[in-house]
Amino acid sequence: MLTTRPEDPHSPCIGVCLMNAQTGLCEGCFRNLKEIAGWGYYSAWEKRVILDKIDERCERLMDDAFFD
Repeated sequence: MLTTRPEDPHSPCIGVCLMNAQTGLCEGCFRNLKEIAGWGYYSAWEKRVILDKIDERCERLMDDAFFD
C-alpha cells in the first residue's frame, strides 16, 4: 500500500531523473529502478537502508571505486 508516514525519511529524488547506463543508477538520486519504483511501498526502515546505500554509492563514485 502506497503511504507516507511521519516517521518515513524523505525521498532522495531531486527531480533529475536520468538513468546512467553504466551504473544502473539515477543521476539525481543514485537509486536503481527497483528502489525508485518501490519507494512508496517500503517501510521507514527499508527507506533508511536505501539511503545508507546511496551514501555508500556516492562515496564509491567519488573515490572512483564504483566499478571495482
